[in-house]
Amino acid sequence: MPKIACPYENIIQIAASTNLVGKFTQSVRRIVQDVKDEGTASGQTKEEVIETNERLRAVRIRLDASYETAKRALVDLMMKYTDSKQVRNIFQRYNLLKVMIKDVIKLETQYWTLVDIPRQEKQETVPVFVLRACAIMEKTHKSGEGVKTSARLAEEAESKRERIDRLENLTTVQIETENTQMTNDLYRLLKKYTGLRNLIRDLKAHDDLIRNCFNVSI
Repeated sequence: MPKIACPYENIIQIAASTNLVGKFTQSVRRIVQDVKDEGTASGQTKEEVIETNERLRAVRIRLDASYETAKRALVDLMMKYTDSKQVRNIFQRYNLLKVMIKDVIKLETQYWTLVDIPRQEKQETVPVFVLRACAIMEKTHKSGEGVKTSARLAEEAESKRERIDRLENLTTVQIETENTQMTNDLYRLLKKYTGLRNLIRDLKAHDDLIRNCFNVSI
């Protein structure tokens, strides 16, 4: 029986000799990967997980600054309180306490109003709670944000492009893994942050009680 030539044989041979098969294989793999990247177990597309990554990153930076501000204020308060114990005169010591407490509770009106964290609902998962907290912080951040210079805006735009380029080179699954870690880290920071803010609120709420304890009228 005569051999029947395959109509694609010459094309395959030419492709093999010019390494087109390898390139074609890479292209097919890329297409398959792109199909996988159209969505994840969470139902998000690659664009959506990149957006989530950006949101988590921005809020983390903001929350880090807020947490450090609160922590410094409370540490400073404790140091001043320890020093005040050396003052024997109760009136002088009261005045010192009054000033140091007011320095801290000023944050409630001058700073903390820009960052209001909600309570976590009993049935609320960590990712849902974190994203809800992010949404609230994003809104308050915009209202309290100062005017930025053109140079600062250009610098931020360039930095964002670099971050997006890095994420674009990752798969959706890789970005989601990164987002999960960021979410867990942010959740822990939110809890610590809320604890410090509650301490400051307690100081404000008990300011009158502290005055009564010293039985001094202002």
